Amino acid sequence: MTEPTIIIGDKMLTEGQSMTVRVALNNFLIELQDGDGLGDDEHGRAMTAAYRDRIVEVLQMMQPRQPPQHP
Repeated sequence: MTEPTIIIGDKMLTEGQSMTVRVALNNFLIELQDGDGLGDDEHGRAMTAAYRDRIVEVLQMMQPRQPPQHP
């Protein structure tokens, strides 16, 4: 699998660095979903939901693009 191109500031991450970011995001998402999140109070639940939503958005952007299917 080819890792996505990630640029932070003006530095492009290597493939290994990009893989590390992708894996870290996946693991954080799993931790938020399987654990207690960021707390059981209203603020913690709201922050957990917001982080999950943003992580899913970023991970979707990181997915390799599939070529269009022709009928």
